[in-house]
Amino acid sequence: MGFPDGPIWLIGCGNMAGAMLRRWLAEGLDPAQVTVITRSGSRAPQGVRSLTELPAGERPAVLMLGFKPQQLDAIAPTLAHLEPALLLSILAGVEERALAARIPAGAVVRMMPNLPVAIGQGVTALFTRSTDPAVRVAADALAKPLGLAPWIEDEAKFDAVTALAGCGPAFVFRFVDTMAQAGVALGLDPDLALRLALATVDGAGAMAIASDSTPAILADQVASPGGSTREGLNVLDADGALMRLMTDTLAASERRNREMAEAARG
Repeated sequence: MGFPDGPIWLIGCGNMAGAMLRRWLAEGLDPAQVTVITRSGSRAPQGVRSLTELPAGERPAVLMLGFKPQQLDAIAPTLAHLEPALLLSILAGVEERALAARIPAGAVVRMMPNLPVAIGQGVTALFTRSTDPAVRVAADALAKPLGLAPWIEDEAKFDAVTALAGCGPAFVFRFVDTMAQAGVALGLDPDLALRLALATVDGAGAMAIASDSTPAILADQVASPGGSTREGLNVLDADGALMRLMTDTLAASERRNREMAEAARG
C-alpha cells in the first residue's frame, strides 16, 4: 500500500506529529512531498521543507493538524481557504463535525496515535463519516506503517479509545518507573532495578501478544497457589484495588477529552 499522492502539509510538528512523520519517511515517503509549517520553522526532519507560514499559491492534497487542540480556533481561520482533499486531525477531543465546520475539506479523518508509532509499534485509532472507500484507503496508507490501525465506527467511543491507547503509554511508563523504584526500596541497585523492570514489561507484553490466552489467564498461570507471585497478585487484586485505580485513571483522561470536545463544539 503506497502513500497518498500529492503534497502533504503538517500544521505543527510536535512530539507526536514529528514521530509520525519520521516513521513515514523511514517507510519510504518522499521528503519532497512534505511541507511542515510551524512558528519556529525548525521542527521538520532533514530533507523536508520547513516554513513559518503557508506558501502562497499552493494547496495540499493532505492537510494534517498536529498542533495543540486549544490552538484550533486561532489557527483554523488561516487554513479555511485550502480545501484539501483529505484533512487529518490528531487533535485530542476535537470531533469530526467541529473540524469540518472550521476547515472545509473533501473528507475529514480523526487519527489518534500513541507515541510508539515512532518505532512502528503504536496504535492509531481512526474515524471518519465519509463513505468514500478511497478516503479509508488513503488514511490506512498513512496509519498502518505506524502499527495497529483500527477504525472506530462510533465517534462517541473515541474519547475512551484515546484514554486507553493514546494516553496509555504514559501510564505504562509510570508503571515501569514505579516498579523499578519499588525494587530499589527492596535494596536493588537503581540501574539494575530499571533494567529488570523494562525487560520484564517488554517480555511480558510480547508474550501476551503472541499467546492465545488472555492476560488475565496468563497472570493466573504464572501465579502458583501459595507462591510469591500469588501473594503479590493478592495485593493488586484486594478489593479491586488495581481495577479501581486504572478505571479512575482512564476516566480522568476520557473526561478531559470530553471537555476539550465541548470547548471545540462551542
